[in-house]
Amino acid sequence: MSESSDQIALFEWAAYNEQRLPELALLHHTPNGGWRHIATAVRLKAEGEKSGVPDLFLPCARHGYHGLFIEMKTRGGRISPAQQWWIDALRMQGYRVVVCWQWLDAAHELETYLDAKS
Repeated sequence: MSESSDQIALFEWAAYNEQRLPELALLHHTPNGGWRHIATAVRLKAEGEKSGVPDLFLPCARHGYHGLFIEMKTRGGRISPAQQWWIDALRMQGYRVVVCWQWLDAAHELETYLDAKS
C-alpha cells in the first residue's frame, strides 16, 4: 500500500468508528509535501505550510498530552531531518507523536490514545 492508500483506509476506519469514539471526528490530515505546481507551492509556503509537519493530528488531550500527531510512512520509508525536528519539537511541547508504518498501526495508536477497547 502507498502512504496515501494507508491514510484513506485509516480515515475510512475512523469514520466507521466515530460512533464508538466520537473524538475521531477531529482527526485530520495536514497536506504537506507531494507534487504541486510551483506557483501553488510558493503560495502555500507564504501561507505558512512547513516541511516536516506530521501527516495527521488528533486535537484531543489525553494521558497528560495536548494531542496526538501521527507521521505515516510506507514500509522502508525514512524520517527526514525536517520530520525528526518536528517530532522532537512537538514532543517537547507536550504532544504525543508516533510514526506508523501502516494504517492498522495508526488505528491501534488512536484506540490506545483514546483508551478504547477493541
